[in-house]
Amino acid sequence: MSRLQSLVGRSASLGRRHVLVGGVGLTLVGWRRSLFMSASRTPRLNMKRLNAGSSSIAQRARPGVLGFGLMNLESGEFFVENGDRTFPMVSVFKLPLAASVLSEVDAGALNLAEMVTLRGLDLSPPFSPIADAWPMRSTYSLGELFTAALRDSDNTAADVLMRRIGGPGAISGWLQNRKIQDVRVDRYERELATDTLGMASFRAAWKGAAAFDAAIETVPAALRRAATLRYMADPRDSATPRGMLGLLRKLDDGELLSRASTHLILKTLQETERGADRIKAGFPPEVSYAHRPGTSGADQGLSAAFNDVGIFVLPDKRRYAIAAFLTGSTAPEKDRAALLAELGRLAIKSVG
Repeated sequence: MSRLQSLVGRSASLGRRHVLVGGVGLTLVGWRRSLFMSASRTPRLNMKRLNAGSSSIAQRARPGVLGFGLMNLESGEFFVENGDRTFPMVSVFKLPLAASVLSEVDAGALNLAEMVTLRGLDLSPPFSPIADAWPMRSTYSLGELFTAALRDSDNTAADVLMRRIGGPGAISGWLQNRKIQDVRVDRYERELATDTLGMASFRAAWKGAAAFDAAIETVPAALRRAATLRYMADPRDSATPRGMLGLLRKLDDGELLSRASTHLILKTLQETERGADRIKAGFPPEVSYAHRPGTSGADQGLSAAFNDVGIFVLPDKRRYAIAAFLTGSTAPEKDRAALLAELGRLAIKSVG
């Protein structure tokens, strides 16, 4: 099996024939296809441009820390900035969750037509239109919850799906079985959102943005700041740019799911409207982008996580994986989005 060469900090691989050492977790997929290729048919990444551009953007992101990865999905050539640093995933976790759910569908253990009725204890913190609509509406199909979680980033939908397939441990097992390293899912969203701000366990009375914001304000500011800093350093519910590129590569190559399920997850990601001001804003209109953003929000001017990961396709059908993570930023949201949009422009200029 062909593999990639290990990278350190900002650097690049030469393709699939080199060895990735150190156990950092970018296990290559699609090697059967590569057996019939003598060389990549796509241009090499412009490493000089990527090094200079990502360094400049990372400097502008300070005091936030930027992680970035770009991969040619045909050749396996890739570039990373802070590639082995862990970053809080926030709603990016809904990508491995969705893949785990569809893996159960592929195995015949789950049917998206199954109906579930939500109780008050099933609700999760904002963002969650499903929680907002409860109890006026309480019954949904698993397929509706799948779309709401992956496309719309509904936290209640994500937690109900996670519990249905066995909880965070089931997703961890799925990731391990598929040799996806440096991507972790450890908690439900209803746990994560409250842990991040030093709050008590979530309860139905906090559903809706106004009620949840009021509950947040009952926690002293110093305790909230300490909880946020702990969360930013916590290895749980995190990913590295390198690990995320590995997950996206396996997804694109069809190693994770059936063809129908792979099509469904990418189609749903392409329909995602949230985060359109991030990487997508740096792409020309003719570039297709299937992505999953993630946002922690900002408390006392500190943003724990502001992310965007996905697969983009050029008009000539060349395909690339991209991952951007920003933690510890004190910039306004529009400025954080502008930094990620600049990464999108850098990627387009660097793929040849």
